[in-house]
Amino acid sequence: MKVLWLCNIMLPFIAKSLGQKMVVKEGWLSGLAGKLVSHQERNDITLAICFPESENRSFVKGDTASFIKDKAEGITYYIFREDTVHPEIYDDSMEQSLGAVLRDFEPDLVHIFGTEYPHTLACVRAFNHPERTLIGIQGLCSAIAEVYMADLPYSVQKKKTFRDILKRDGLFDQQAKFAKRGTYEKEALSQVGHITGRTDFDREMTKKLAPNAKYHFMNETLRPDFYRDTWNIDRIERYSLFLSQGNYPIKGLHYVLEILPELVEEYEETVVYVAGDVITAHDSIRDKIRLSGYGKFLVNQIKKHKLQNHVKFVGRLQSDKMCARFLKSHVFLCPSAIENSPNSVGEAMLLGVPVVCANVGGVHNLVHDGKDGFLYPKDKSKRLKDCILRIFEDDKLAMSLSSNAKTHALRTHDPETNYRRLLDMYREIVYGSSCV
Repeated sequence: MKVLWLCNIMLPFIAKSLGQKMVVKEGWLSGLAGKLVSHQERNDITLAICFPESENRSFVKGDTASFIKDKAEGITYYIFREDTVHPEIYDDSMEQSLGAVLRDFEPDLVHIFGTEYPHTLACVRAFNHPERTLIGIQGLCSAIAEVYMADLPYSVQKKKTFRDILKRDGLFDQQAKFAKRGTYEKEALSQVGHITGRTDFDREMTKKLAPNAKYHFMNETLRPDFYRDTWNIDRIERYSLFLSQGNYPIKGLHYVLEILPELVEEYEETVVYVAGDVITAHDSIRDKIRLSGYGKFLVNQIKKHKLQNHVKFVGRLQSDKMCARFLKSHVFLCPSAIENSPNSVGEAMLLGVPVVCANVGGVHNLVHDGKDGFLYPKDKSKRLKDCILRIFEDDKLAMSLSSNAKTHALRTHDPETNYRRLLDMYREIVYGSSCV
């Protein structure tokens, strides 16, 4: 069986082979790919991976072929061109590029990871075999567009910085772009025969968006580093909070800033660490020019409440450093306005970090409220604060949540179980049966 994966990014093991900087997202796919390859004779699966790159990358620039083909760690990969900076724009030429990839590899099954980029629709059109096309649900652009503003005041929503005006990328513009991406997403999902998901949320959404597709349940296997260590309350930085990202409104950093002054009043050592893109940088002239409307709002909130010493942006972290940051944290927060099943929550739970999450989307499938973490209504900031304080003030509770979270997450993210489920799914789609 020949399986082609279409991914949103260059996977870390391929980046390493090309001497490129590794992207911190979707690293878990490397381990799954390695497992497929190491067992390919027994499982009769030949894997190839396809992903986009912008024209300006050094190894793409000047190459006029439909795609670039090479191997890394025994896996064939294909690179095609896509304007990844403007995913709201559909480029018909991707259908020709992906069509050329498909003719070269001749897959029995195409597994597309995510619907966030227009290459998903281009691949669905180019392959044109819905009965052998599988889309894995990650985030859903159409759902994100509906809640993009995440309760921000209208005065903040409409404000634009110089950067926003120049790039036509204010908050309303960003919301419109997600809505546009959602139209490509809806069309792609309506034209495939198989969907894989893992939450009540994505099951219900795909019932509407892909009414003719078969839904296959499969949990995700996470990055290897997060299976190797365990949170220990004696090694943490007390009263430290951690968010895996806060670079746009739906991730909810502004909800945390709303309650932070009260937390600091109770515990003056409280610090919020935020990973991911640093959108609040404003020290240099260049930084100020590049500051977005949402970034400026966050900066103003931090200054207004004198929180400069209580909010620290740590930038993008590779897997090992991300793991270390989790392990130092007293509480991990996921205050998002919308999520499906955030891997950051899964990683925190695997390590046993106490989690507090907004009860949105499919998060309730990951966290059992009061047993292995706390859930709260996303627009109830006082509830968020109360959940954090409960953990701050009760080490016995924190350790109980930690132990239960790890047990739960080891079941949900068990690599062997999820690998076997993937094989069964592939066999069912290609051969009509889960048995070889």
